Amino acid sequence: MGQRNIYERYAWFDSQVRAGRHPNASKLATRFEISVKTAQRDIEFMRDRMRCPLVYSTSEKGYYYEDGDFSLPVTYLSADELSSLVLAKRLLEDVQGDYLSHELEAVIGKISSILKDSVEGSHGVEDAVSIHLVGYVPVSDEVFGDILRACIHRQKISFSYYSPLTDQYTHRVAHPYHLFSYMGTWHMVAFCEKREDLRDFVLARVRDLSVQEDTFNRPGNFDVDSYMHATFGLFKGPATDEAILRFSPEQGRWVKSQVWHRAQRIDELKDGSVEMTLPVSNLNEIKMEVLKFGAGVEVVKPAVLREMVTQEVEKMRDLYALPRPAAGKAGNSK
Repeated sequence: MGQRNIYERYAWFDSQVRAGRHPNASKLATRFEISVKTAQRDIEFMRDRMRCPLVYSTSEKGYYYEDGDFSLPVTYLSADELSSLVLAKRLLEDVQGDYLSHELEAVIGKISSILKDSVEGSHGVEDAVSIHLVGYVPVSDEVFGDILRACIHRQKISFSYYSPLTDQYTHRVAHPYHLFSYMGTWHMVAFCEKREDLRDFVLARVRDLSVQEDTFNRPGNFDVDSYMHATFGLFKGPATDEAILRFSPEQGRWVKSQVWHRAQRIDELKDGSVEMTLPVSNLNEIKMEVLKFGAGVEVVKPAVLREMVTQEVEKMRDLYALPRPAAGKAGNSK
């Protein structure tokens, strides 16, 4: 019988106990057309594994709760479901930051307690998986907590925002739509009144934050999933170009199994090289990704991205005092 049907028996038995009807195994068996032995096992499971404070009354020939404040868990989870829950807990602990750690400490403790009692050898689940982040930007508990609450309650926020590009702070009033963690760094998608458009804000660059009493209505056509997957990378906007990157046969063996974007296309060429085609809206971001692969990738298009990479290579050549190639030998152009 399915786990939901089993939980129905637990819920019914719990309601009977709370109503002071002193249910027993016979009544449970009759109500759900099961054997008395199965019913008794259900009662023992509730008492021993779900920690229901059940006490048998010989005078009433049924059960009552020793602790009147006891609350039956909202749902019953199977061993596999509990293992999955603790796996999610383990992943969450590694990316949540201090604010979420404090807020979820009690919940995580309950999950661990339930798992310990319900799943044999469950400690291995938590030891099996972890996430290690490098280069992420931490955010203060106060800023994260205030922005999260403003996002939930649809309240406007005002703050000073630092731009690494200009090395300056600007005052902003924004409508926070959504928070997300990208490679361990927390970001906020918000409508910026100064720019009159959607913007991505890194929470760690926010200063002098103030949550206003004024509320806002999030547009009905805003879809988080569509926004996040519109184009490659973190910086969003209308797709401005289609990028084609050609990876060497050596790099191609690694890249062809990777997903950079949902709409990407992977083509394997006769010489073993791999071409990846994907939509882009911020050429600086895709340029940084291309440079990670060094000579293992070539930008086929767009021409402006190819030129951007070429200029970066020239700057690197000057940085390391390398001789420039003779005229006419700089390589084939596309």
